Amino acid sequence: VRRGVSIGSSGKCWCFWHLQASLTVFLFLLFSSMPSEMLMKIFSYLDAVSLLSVGCVNKLFYHLANDNGIWLKIYSRCFQPKRTIWAMKSEQTETVFLGCAALCDRKPGHWKKEYIFKQIAAVKTRVMRLVKPVDPYTGLPCINKEAMKASGLSWIIVLKDKNGKEHVMEKANLSFKDTSVTIIWYSPDLPCLDILLTLKLYGVVPLLSDQRGAPSKNGPRLRSLIAEYHLANVTESSVAVGADKLVQLFGLNPGLLVGLWKKNEIAFVMVNLHYHQLLERSTLGSATVQYTLPPNKPVLDDVDPEYGLHDYNLHVDMHGGRRTYLCGTFRGLFCRKGDIANGYLRLTVVRLKDHTKHMPLPGTLGLSWETDVFKGNVKDCYVMDVTLLDETGKPFWCFSAPVHMEPSSKASCLYDYMGPIYTTDYADAEGKVSVELVWLEETKEYIIVNLVLYISTKKVNDWYGTNY
Repeated sequence: VRRGVSIGSSGKCWCFWHLQASLTVFLFLLFSSMPSEMLMKIFSYLDAVSLLSVGCVNKLFYHLANDNGIWLKIYSRCFQPKRTIWAMKSEQTETVFLGCAALCDRKPGHWKKEYIFKQIAAVKTRVMRLVKPVDPYTGLPCINKEAMKASGLSWIIVLKDKNGKEHVMEKANLSFKDTSVTIIWYSPDLPCLDILLTLKLYGVVPLLSDQRGAPSKNGPRLRSLIAEYHLANVTESSVAVGADKLVQLFGLNPGLLVGLWKKNEIAFVMVNLHYHQLLERSTLGSATVQYTLPPNKPVLDDVDPEYGLHDYNLHVDMHGGRRTYLCGTFRGLFCRKGDIANGYLRLTVVRLKDHTKHMPLPGTLGLSWETDVFKGNVKDCYVMDVTLLDETGKPFWCFSAPVHMEPSSKASCLYDYMGPIYTTDYADAEGKVSVELVWLEETKEYIIVNLVLYISTKKVNDWYGTNY
């Protein structure tokens, strides 16, 4: 090929990038040489998102983009002022906005801050309005998925390495279930686990709306810290959930699952988030402080001697990626005073000797995973979602977490089910869950023969104002 006649694709890309960079430099020099009055006139035609972006260019643009006159117009278009001045001029009445009064004695950037604070308040009001309708079976908002989409909510993770560098992962795959959402991040550019210190999970919501009132995707966004995990020595301090031929899975509370390639490189990061207070936790916190759930005000009952021990309702989901193994509701759970031991209340959901309550789980249990190149299924692992409601139907204890099954050493004492026994256990600061399953080779299914919840007496006493 003769020189100057044809170039390869890499040369075309380089020429395009060079042309774009040259054009950017030219425009920057052109605008920087303009008088401030002309720049102010140009800035006055920009919307809020563009004006905030322009303010990040340099100090001059920042000061000009803070002009109260420009921001007062934007504020007035979005939030109509309530006060007006009526002036009489030759038999005609006109409304004059308080422009001069609003601009006098105001520091630069005042109306910019007022506009942003008002938008933040509008976002919070919209979120709280969306989560008001409650499902009577789960005690959770009815339209969680729709509410999240309407608010423009998304989630990101920030990985911080030993040098203080932060690696932000935004693109994620979402999987919505009845009571939880599973979020997976993967990329070939994920740093090696050996150099990482922490992982922070944020909820992100657009601050501003576009002209149609929908959340703006290109404007500034609010970060709300949901959880922080320490990744140093994660393979030693976390729970080994399972492994297949390609990846090993390690779990950290609350709800985090890290998939590692054989050489300690991160394959993917999975987070399971329960719907209880999820919108509030994802939008109402700050970039450094998590949203604090409002304390429950106990209602004392001097008549019932077993107040706080009965009328619990439970909703359980077991799933592994796209497949759901169990979705069930159990009502009227209770605990006798004699069943309180070692600081826990025992709520028996499925009894070993009550065959009518035993539940089948068809097929083999496994947790599916997928990256941009590989995919697999880790056997004997799944995600458990637990929603326990108190006697008034309020969420009392909720979690969504990856769990795994282990073979039990004890032999089956059930004549109806002859097969190996497996157990699944989960524990956090508020309670524990214990599950026993029997594998039936003939029908290729698991049978849940025992399911027990152990609730911390401290949790119960704080909630009901009792003293068990």
